Amino acid sequence: LDSLLQEKTMKPGLENFLLLADSYKISHHLQYPPETTKIYSYFESRGGKYDRTVFFGLQYILKKWLVGEVLNQAMIDEADLLLNKHFRGTKVFNKKGWEYILKEHGGRLPLRIRAVAEGTVLPTRNVLFTVENTDPQVPWLTNYVETLLVQCWYPITVATNSYHMKCKIGEYLALTADSMDKLPIMLHDFGYRGSTSVESAGLGGLAHLVNFEGTDTLAALVAGNEYYGEEMAGYSIPATEHSTMTTWGRRHETEAVRHILDRIPEGPISIVSDSFDIFNMLENVFGSELKDRIEKRNGGIVVRPDSGDPAEMVLRTLDILGDKFGSSLNGQGYKVLPPCVSVIQGDGICYESIEKILSTIKDHGWSAENLVFGSGGALLQKLDRDTQKCAYKCSYVEINGQGRDVFKDPVTDPGKKSKAGRLALVKADGQFSTITQQEALARGQEDEMYVVFENGDLKKDWTLREVRARAWKNATKT
Repeated sequence: LDSLLQEKTMKPGLENFLLLADSYKISHHLQYPPETTKIYSYFESRGGKYDRTVFFGLQYILKKWLVGEVLNQAMIDEADLLLNKHFRGTKVFNKKGWEYILKEHGGRLPLRIRAVAEGTVLPTRNVLFTVENTDPQVPWLTNYVETLLVQCWYPITVATNSYHMKCKIGEYLALTADSMDKLPIMLHDFGYRGSTSVESAGLGGLAHLVNFEGTDTLAALVAGNEYYGEEMAGYSIPATEHSTMTTWGRRHETEAVRHILDRIPEGPISIVSDSFDIFNMLENVFGSELKDRIEKRNGGIVVRPDSGDPAEMVLRTLDILGDKFGSSLNGQGYKVLPPCVSVIQGDGICYESIEKILSTIKDHGWSAENLVFGSGGALLQKLDRDTQKCAYKCSYVEINGQGRDVFKDPVTDPGKKSKAGRLALVKADGQFSTITQQEALARGQEDEMYVVFENGDLKKDWTLREVRARAWKNATKT
């Protein structure tokens, strides 16, 4: 077994599909009522921090793990050996069932998955996708894949968090600026280093790019190209870090900035400014010694405070830059810095701090257009499956040829009551709701979910361009 595990599962690209499940899933095929032929389950956000959810990321999981031939005899044999040891000799592994799928379906999964179009923004407590077996011999397969499919919570939650931050920034931009044109670049992804893996950085970073175009997470660009057909999903600019500033020493910050401007003579560049004394940098280095060069440069300097209270530091930075470089009033009556200077705040940025910063600078007469945000941990890491209360539940079965609606309704937590029946997502007067397929048929309402996967084949292949259009415009079927 040890050598088989090393050969088959420890090498990249040789993951065993049968082991992509929680241990307790292994014995569930023994537990359903006899003569069960159909299991139908659904996934939803039951509520959480935000009242609207952005659906994104299922396509990544389908393409990576479910499309095509996903099992072979070697995987079945490996799982049999491993799980026999895992359960201390208790024979619960469904070897016969998996060998049936291999023989009758060529290792392709006899499942049908219907889902709302990716990028759709809809209220919580609505069905997002459904899963059912297409072969009556393997009803247990529907919930075997729950472990893998529920990991969709992560891109959904990142996209949702990013979307609501975009809405908040957009709210202040509309109040204090003459144009919304800057909005797509006003929240930049700084989260790569804080992610738990390269894969999570790629998927989470791409979820952010559903709403914005700014990122420093290169893995997201790869994911966007490979899984959503986007040649270039996001953009960045040259930027300094503390090491490129501190290696010059406290007394040579002017030389450091001058050198950087020599080596990168045009285009925007972000300069971290608090390695030693941010006020000296703002007033003397930027605002005096290098002021003329900054004003004449083809490309603005983006000043980056990186410590202190975020709202206080952004305001003080704007005030000093305004004093040194001047400002003008836009059509809304708010102050705007000249194009040669602006500010990026990348420390301590989350939904709540964005609100505080923007309200603070607005109260002091500054337009939101002077500012860009960068977010790392709060964007890609400070969230979990319960942030939006994502869950996957069985709602319909067929036993002995008879259909039956099923649901859970715990007396200790009514909020965990699940839906019953075969479900449809419908839209009327611009509002989404979840009803049964029978109700939708009776009302003449069209289901907003598409078949996206069937019997090993991907049936819908959304592009990032399409996903972005839905997420920002709240479009449905396009």
